[in-house]
Formats: sequence, structure tokens, C-alpha cells
Amino acid sequence: MRETSSQPVFVKRMDRAFNLISKICMVLAGTALVVMTAIFAWLVFGRYVLNDTPTWVEQVSFLLIMVITFLGAAVGVNQNTHLSVVLFRNLVPVWLRTLFVVVSDILMAVFGAMMFWYGTELTIFKWKTLIPLIQWSEGLRSLPLTICGVLIFLFSAGHLIRLALGQDRREDNIE
Repeated sequence: MRETSSQPVFVKRMDRAFNLISKICMVLAGTALVVMTAIFAWLVFGRYVLNDTPTWVEQVSFLLIMVITFLGAAVGVNQNTHLSVVLFRNLVPVWLRTLFVVVSDILMAVFGAMMFWYGTELTIFKWKTLIPLIQWSEGLRSLPLTICGVLIFLFSAGHLIRLALGQDRREDNIE
């Protein structure tokens, strides 16, 4: 995302806030990846050296995978690095390309809102159930889904706001 001096103050502040949130998500996902690597090293050490397999590793790693996956997905939406197919957009005129981008951003915002809504319901429903072996709330498994949903909604809405103000600077979307 390139920042220009002609951007409205609101867009600059929104971009700064979204970039800060993205950095926090990347740090959390990166930390989760390091922790997961460390606990798998402990699993291997426990299994083959101590002959005592730590049973909690699998359950904790499932939680960490949820954090890595969903926070990474939200960052991908903000930074426009998520998987997309640009072949058709590049073959059509600019006005139709713009329409494709707007429809895509609207669909992503709706998808994020649904992830948030149903993720919240799932988190609340599962909160009192405990994960076997570690005795933590089962709702922790769906909490990253819920957070990702609200972030995808916000980031997609930010893209739509930038588009509406003529401030969209995403590569390969609009010339």
C-alpha cells in the first residue's frame, strides 16, 4: 500500500491503524509458529529420548494452527497478498476491472461479517466445553476465526472506502 500526500487524513489514519493491526497479527502468527516448532521439538525429545510422549502437544498445536492460519489470512486481505486470479481482470477494460474489484471487495466484506457472526456464535456455544488433555476452553479454537472475520470485514471495507475516494493503490487490480 503506497501512501501519497494527496490522501485524505481519514484514509491515512485508517491505513496506519490497519497496518498496525496487520503487524500485530503477523507478530502473533509468527510467535505461534515459533512456539509450535518448539513444542514439536519437545514432543520428539519426549518420545524418543525420555520415552514419555507429551500428550498435550497435539491439542496445543491445533490451537496454534488456528492462530497462524486465520491471522495470516486477515493480513493477506489487508496487504492484498491473498490468493487471487488476475488473468480475467487483466483481459477486460479498466471500467469492468474496477467493477470486478468492487464486487470482490463487497463479497469479502460479507464473507468476513459472516465469519465474525457465526464464529461468535460458535465461540459462545463451545466456551464451556473443555479441550481434552489440556482442559482449556473449546471456544479458544474458534476465537481466531471470529477475530479473522471482523478483520476481513474491516480490511475489505477499507478497500471499498479507498476505491470510493479514488485512493486505491493496490497493484494489478486497477490501472
